[in-house]
Amino acid sequence: MSLAIECLNVTKVFGGTHALDGLSFVVKPEEIFGLIGPNGAGKTTALRIASTLLLPTSGTVKVFDLDVVHEAAEIRKAIVYLPEEAGAYRNLSGTEYLEFMARFNTKDKSEIRKMVEEAAEISGLDERLKDKAKTYSKGMKRRLLVARALMTRPKLAILDEPTSGLDVLHSYHVREVIKRYVKEHGVTVLLSSHNMLEVEHLCDRVALINKGKIVAEGKPQELKEKFGSTNLEEVFAKVVGLA
Repeated sequence: MSLAIECLNVTKVFGGTHALDGLSFVVKPEEIFGLIGPNGAGKTTALRIASTLLLPTSGTVKVFDLDVVHEAAEIRKAIVYLPEEAGAYRNLSGTEYLEFMARFNTKDKSEIRKMVEEAAEISGLDERLKDKAKTYSKGMKRRLLVARALMTRPKLAILDEPTSGLDVLHSYHVREVIKRYVKEHGVTVLLSSHNMLEVEHLCDRVALINKGKIVAEGKPQELKEKFGSTNLEEVFAKVVGLA
């Protein structure tokens, strides 16, 4: 079986700044893989390259054996990308927004209805889907957007900080949805997060990234055992010399 993502020695230079500096990792099909690190570590840049939104300065990235530079159009048919700061149309209701987005994937009315019904279940927003998005809290809006991303059942979902800024209950809902979708529908997930404690319970494998480089990679429990730490924050601190 081919890899979902293969990232080999990727660099990305903005001006004189190396946002990515020889980044290499692989994501297996039907796993949740997390790029974990502080703000500014290069996580979002890596996700945007995998999503075909940025070109690497050097190195190669393949998504299901397709090259992000030369076969971007084919890749986009199989993936969905959710940016950290994505928004919904303020004056549409939740349901109207989902219907609007579903139409980008199909013109078949029955398929649109199925997608919206699935998204409604994913979001857990119930009657609030009738209300305009501008009345939603940040947590409600994020749940709507995650539902929009997953309702198409993509082969690969690339999620940038999917629970950033959410309270405990909204974060829990989003994490459980992601785990359930991988299990039930065979979706592969690449996500970024600076919340290392949270992703211990979400990701099958993680790569700790600092200054555009992978500094440690593996299953959360294996990394904790290897570095004699109780959590991934301690692992990261030891790896980068802060502990």
